[in-house]
Amino acid sequence: MVSAQLMFYLCSIEFYLMSMNHETVRFSRVDSGKFFRTLNKRVNAYFNDNNLSKSGNWKLHLKTIVMFSLFLVPYFLILTLDISQWWLLLLTIVMGAGMAGVGMNVMHDGNHGSYSSKKWVNNLMGGTIYVLAGNVYNWQVQHNVLHHTYTNIHGHDEDLDAGRIIRFSEHSKWSKFHRFQHYYSVFLYGLLTFNWALTTDFKQTKSYLSRKLAYGKLPSPAKQWSIIAVTKAIYLAIWILIPMLFMSIAWWKILIGFFVMHYTAGLILSIVFQLAHVVNKTQMPIPDETGSMKNTWAIHQLYTTVNFATKNKIVNWFTGGLNHQVEHHIFPNISHIHYTKIAKIVKETAAECNLPYNEYKTTRAAIIAHFSHLKEMGSKPVISA
Repeated sequence: MVSAQLMFYLCSIEFYLMSMNHETVRFSRVDSGKFFRTLNKRVNAYFNDNNLSKSGNWKLHLKTIVMFSLFLVPYFLILTLDISQWWLLLLTIVMGAGMAGVGMNVMHDGNHGSYSSKKWVNNLMGGTIYVLAGNVYNWQVQHNVLHHTYTNIHGHDEDLDAGRIIRFSEHSKWSKFHRFQHYYSVFLYGLLTFNWALTTDFKQTKSYLSRKLAYGKLPSPAKQWSIIAVTKAIYLAIWILIPMLFMSIAWWKILIGFFVMHYTAGLILSIVFQLAHVVNKTQMPIPDETGSMKNTWAIHQLYTTVNFATKNKIVNWFTGGLNHQVEHHIFPNISHIHYTKIAKIVKETAAECNLPYNEYKTTRAAIIAHFSHLKEMGSKPVISA
């Protein structure tokens, strides 16, 4: 029996297609090797045989405490202690690392509904994106619907859209300055969450509401815009106004600290995200003239996703399993704490069906592959897209 998660994504596809009017993308429904049915059966058997829940457990709960401590304890130390400016800078960097950790380990599982078996707990943990400067509605549409459904498909997966400044795909328009993108891109990656705080949420809300996109029920425009306004005001009050009121240092130094925190978080998050999809081993297929994709949705994930450093316990722990992207993309309803266990099942099933299982043994190898891909995409194509 096909899992409820796959059925949900198929429904998401149909809903998205209705909103696109003239643009359609259809995944193949033919899987001669029965890859997903076999894999789904084996993974379900693993959880049943071991009497395990697919949601998070005490390990995830403990990690939540640790990540929030990294994020918030330095904030309170900065507000209450008279410490040197170099210590202030160091603490803002720690806050940025904690911010990224909360995003990858807590918010991510919460918004996928995999943190807990209880919906209210998932909503609470997913809502932690507000203290990261983001918005639940926007994130769920961009990530859960567009990215997870249309992974690496140009024009549909917004994770491939970096405006004109970075060219991730051969299907994107090439410009002369792209020849240097493997040098300058890393400096732009750090602006990810800073853009969330200032501009991205406003642009996405306007776009998604007009296109009637939603992960579940479409919110009313008034409610969504009200949430944006209130949460942004509270966010800026907590991270900028309160420090200005309680700290006896120049206002511009507080703004620098705010920027450093965001830049640290953005750099970590961007690099982790890019290593999963924008590397030499992954494909970026597009639909044919009828809007059809060659593979089924599940098999498509194998061709467009890559794992990295899965044997590295520190990377596994800190990235919230985002280095296990193959497992995550096929089973986004399963908490990341289980990925190391089900990875063997996924890899063996893919091999039996003569399908790829892309992975880099180390983070270093994945980083090299990413910037090598950027260099390749920056080279002038024979025929410009």
